[in-house]
Amino acid sequence: MGVFVFLPLVLPLTALPIARLAEHHLHPRNAAVLLTSVAVVLAACSTFCLGLLVVVGTAQLPGNPLPDSWSDPEVRAAVPYDEIAGKAAIVALGLVVVACALTVRRHLRFRFRAHRALAGLRSDAGSGPDAGSGSGSDPRSEVAVLDDEQPYAYALPGSPGRIVVSTGMLSCLDAAERRALLAHERAHLAGRHHRLLLAVQLAGCANPFLRPLRAAVTYSTERWADEEAARVTGDRRITARAVGKAALFSRRVATPGLAAFASAGPVPRRVAALLGPVPPRRSWPPALTRAGMAACVAAAGTAASTLSALNSALALFVVLEAATPL
Repeated sequence: MGVFVFLPLVLPLTALPIARLAEHHLHPRNAAVLLTSVAVVLAACSTFCLGLLVVVGTAQLPGNPLPDSWSDPEVRAAVPYDEIAGKAAIVALGLVVVACALTVRRHLRFRFRAHRALAGLRSDAGSGPDAGSGSGSDPRSEVAVLDDEQPYAYALPGSPGRIVVSTGMLSCLDAAERRALLAHERAHLAGRHHRLLLAVQLAGCANPFLRPLRAAVTYSTERWADEEAARVTGDRRITARAVGKAALFSRRVATPGLAAFASAGPVPRRVAALLGPVPPRRSWPPALTRAGMAACVAAAGTAASTLSALNSALALFVVLEAATPL
């Protein structure tokens, strides 16, 4: 196993250059999916290798339930500096599990409370011109209008998904801008953006080096929804105006792992992108560009992390099988 067991813990650094470049050189949909996939694979390999270190570290502790032969010199030699790294991995893996559990709990608790609070509200789905009738709206989604002067709007996933919007937000926008807002939120629900956001958030809990990818995925999902809203409404300027006006009047809403209309992502960059041309639909940037080279580095780092994790697992399995009596 050797030093290969430590590589997946630092290889997430190879994904950082592509995080920002993907926002400018890939379609937002492709950027969000690519960055989330890279983050999940790197986080899984990192956590897996922490688990391998824990096996060796736990075997050194008195009273452990593992076979005595697992603490033989042959096993300890499989991981360099096992007396330090092995025991430190126990603490690190415990922190990862706790952080991920708290993140999932906070996400599910918010969704449960929000759905329970909306259970008694009359749904507004598809009613009236402002609900996006005839503009490609998903009939399974419901628009819940809250009587609140504070302007906000966000997509609440579930069965069915809900679009939560306050009367304060609706009063800030005209009819065309409301259609853009609802199309934006329906794009979040249709694209299952909450799953991407939760996945990259958990990846950041598993390895701190992956935390910058969360901001990049958040921005990419917002841009993805912006582009869908512009496509549905047929007017990029109206969508840009809706985003800008909503940002001026709205406040940040606490929506763990969810997507809010005007509080997520750098709003000026989103508006500028909407006022520009439609982004290219390519799934991979040209190889001889900065974005292409960064993508290749991220792909190589992801592949190396996966191979290192498999190599470490196989090496430890062989050592433990040889050390365990029949």
